[in-house]
Amino acid sequence: MTTPTNHLITLWIASRTRLENQLDVITAYDLKKKLAPSPNSVGYLLQHIAEVELLFAKNVFGKKDIKIIAHTVIAKKDTGEWTDLEKIRSLLNLSRNILMNILYMQEEEDWGKKIVTKEFGTKTKAQALGSILSHTAYHAGQLGILLKYGSVTH
Repeated sequence: MTTPTNHLITLWIASRTRLENQLDVITAYDLKKKLAPSPNSVGYLLQHIAEVELLFAKNVFGKKDIKIIAHTVIAKKDTGEWTDLEKIRSLLNLSRNILMNILYMQEEEDWGKKIVTKEFGTKTKAQALGSILSHTAYHAGQLGILLKYGSVTH
């Protein structure tokens, strides 16, 4: 039997796949690619996705034991420090795994529960999930363009 939780997990996986399909081909060199006049590099966007996913798990789903300082959100711009490919991949794996575990733990009635966060205001958990789905997919699209057309300027 397919449940609302299963449907939402399927949507999350489809959205995250837009990102996952690019991760294996990204090199350390790619992390510095930008597309003028945009200030954001591949490394910045990857770091940003992971940080926002972890913030989402913490603030929307109440996973208070997550220790995350969202440097990309605080800086509001690319500072050029996101160049450690393995560290970024590790953080992306962590954020994916935490969110997947949280999604599988949801009961059907949880999706209609209203939550209040600074970032989203008042939304149901299902509506808030839509926000993180679109956020990850949006930035994954940007990554695809950066990887294809971006360059490293010294």
